[in-house]
Order: sequence, then C-alpha cells, then structure tokens
Amino acid sequence: MNTLKKIYCRTFQTGLKIALPFLPYRTPKVVGSVTVLPEVIRRKNCSKVLIITDAGIRKLDLTVRLEKALDRDGIPYCIYDKTVANPTTVNVSEAIDLYKTEGCDCIIGFGGGSSMDCAKAVGACIAKPKQTLAKMKGILKVHKKLPLLMAVPTTAGTGSETTLAAVITDAQTRHKYAINDFPLIPRYAVLDPKVTLSLPPFITATTGMDALTHAVEAYIGNSTTYGTRKDALMAVKLIFENIDTVYEDGSNVEARRNMLRASFYAGCAFTKSYVGYVHAIAHSLGGEYNVPHGLANAVILPMVLKAYGETIHKKLARLAVAAGLADKDTPCDEAAERFISAIQDMKKRFGIGDYIPEIRETDVPKLAHYADKEANPLYPVPVLMNAAELETFYYMLMPEPADPAEDFEETNEPVDEEGVTKHDGTGN
Repeated sequence: MNTLKKIYCRTFQTGLKIALPFLPYRTPKVVGSVTVLPEVIRRKNCSKVLIITDAGIRKLDLTVRLEKALDRDGIPYCIYDKTVANPTTVNVSEAIDLYKTEGCDCIIGFGGGSSMDCAKAVGACIAKPKQTLAKMKGILKVHKKLPLLMAVPTTAGTGSETTLAAVITDAQTRHKYAINDFPLIPRYAVLDPKVTLSLPPFITATTGMDALTHAVEAYIGNSTTYGTRKDALMAVKLIFENIDTVYEDGSNVEARRNMLRASFYAGCAFTKSYVGYVHAIAHSLGGEYNVPHGLANAVILPMVLKAYGETIHKKLARLAVAAGLADKDTPCDEAAERFISAIQDMKKRFGIGDYIPEIRETDVPKLAHYADKEANPLYPVPVLMNAAELETFYYMLMPEPADPAEDFEETNEPVDEEGVTKHDGTGN
C-alpha cells in the first residue's frame, strides 16, 4: 500500500478510536430462553411479530418452542423462512412485504447470522422506507430507530445478536456489503442453549471458529479498549475450553451455553474494535460463491495471522495464555506460534480444509477489490494491505492443480513413440 493511502487509513482509524467513548454503543439485554419473549413483546406494547428465519431452522422445528409461547400468550405472529446463507436484497424485500401485509410492528431474527442480518436490514428499511439498502451501506447511514428487534442465535458463532452490522448480498451483482449503524443493535439477545442442541458437528465447529475469528481480529487490531480486550480474551478462553466438547457431544447443554456466551463476548468485542482482512476476504467469497461465512473465516484465519508476522506476536501470546496454550513466561514468538498451530490443529480435528475450491482465478482481482474496499480504511488492521497484496491470499486459497502423472499407474506394457500404451487386442 502506498504511503498516502496508509496515512489516510490510519488517520481515519485514529479518528474513530478517539470517538469511541462518545458513540452510542449499547449492549443488548440478555435473556436466557425464548419463552421470555412474549412478556417482552407485551411490555413493549407490540401487537404482531414477524419471525425471520430460514427453511433449515423450520425443518428442525427450532421455532416451535417460541411459537407455542406466543400462542399461549395470544400474541399473533407470521414467519418468513426463505432467508438464504448470505442473505440477499430479495430476501429483505420479501420479508418487508410480509411485515407490511400482516401489519407487524416488531421483529425476531431467529437463526444464524444470515437470519439476524436479514432481520436488521428489514428493520432498517421499515425505519427508512424511502431509502434503498444500497444507500445505507457503509457506516452511520440509518439514523432512525428500528421497530423492536429481538435476536435468537441458533449458532454460537456470528455474534450478530450484539452487533451494529447487517451484511447483505446484492441479488444482481453478488456484491456483499455491510450496513453499520447503532440502531441495528438488537434490543434483546436470547442466549438459549436449547435451540442450538440439534446443530450438526461441522456447523458447530465452523460457527465456533467464526466466533474465534471475531475475538482474535478484534484483539489484534489497533482500536481496542480495556472492555473489548477483556471480552475478546474471555471469548477465546471459553471457545478453547468448550468447542471440542460441543463438537463431540452436541447435547451438552452447559458447553452449548458457554459457546453462546463466547459468541456474545466476541460480538461485543468486534462491534467496537472491528474485524480485519480475514472477514473482508471471507465476505467477498460469501458474496461471489455463497461460501458459508464461518467456514471461510476458519479456513483463512491462520493464513492471515501468519502474514501479519511479528507485529502481532505479543497480542497472540496473550491470547495463547487465555486459551491455556502458554503461560506468561513463555516467549512471545513461541506462544504466538503455539496459538496459530492450535488453530490449524483445530481445523484438522473438525475436518476443515485449507482451500476454497470455488475460487476462479479470473475472479481474483474483483474479489480482492471488494475486500480492499470493505476493509480500508475502516478496519484497524495491524498491517495494512491493498488489493494487489490481498490477491495473494486468494491464490493461496485455490487448490493446487493435480499432477497429471498421478492419474496414471506405472505399467510395464510397451508404449508407442507418443506414449500411448499398446494393448494385445484382448481387452486386458
């Protein structure tokens, strides 16, 4: 990155960091069960709820406890369940139409980050009906108070129940962008481990590593505060203590609860301190190829940490201590290496590879441009990189082409001068 752009990025980031104490951040009120939500809805004088979720959640009957609780209290509701991974502008438009047609006045985002992001975007459009989503992308462009927004995470990873961001994919261009503003922070976050019990092991692992990425990128960035550092360290500690347990035994309620807490803490950390290039690269892959966000983060994380080099060794050493991988007397370089190696080992245990096979080489410049545009100047990364430098990561994520020689077994049969095996005409 050239010097002028570096100066611009760092000046922008310093300005945001100085402004942090004066910005209207808030933490959602935490409740421990979906059965509490009818009381919240009554207390807020709302009359009908739009539940935004996806078909997979409905198929697993995860919304049934909430539906029964609403029925018992006589609270009308309707459900939009067409949200896709990496929610699109079409999802948002359809959910808005349902909200208006059914006369709803509050929203519950029920599911992973996609459902919660869709719910936030719907709330933003209801609050600002004359403004398109595209015009709200970036930071501080919503301004208006949203309808009552409640978030029920069914994965312990995205942290969307705590954040001011909604990430949406343009259905036409496949460009993925974020809308960031304080009104998007949900009023209530429901950390109910029972809705996560049926989460399959692989998704449990990738979403858990998504939360780990949030905590790590928030901690190693240049805009941390005492509070965000504390939250990130707690998240890392809880993840390393519980992720293997929930992967092996998804019915362990206490471990599930701890992973939800970890995701919440990580969300609180990166809401204020932001993320970094891991997320920027992952978002571009999600928008272009629909690669699940948690999976992309898990694949990319150790690669980017290595690229940052010694700049982050002291901070990674503190994370290694929190994770139980080192003690305070361990040399920083050694502790940092242990931390990165532990992430690689975690990936292997969970069957997460090192490549994103969907990547096409011709797309790399465009993907790197999207990542550069998202990250710079907003993300206070420890080492600045431009689009050309970010291209390297996409090439590293592409599987190496197979050696054609490996497709042929050694044979003692005679061959002609062109290398074609000569057969005896028997078909053998």
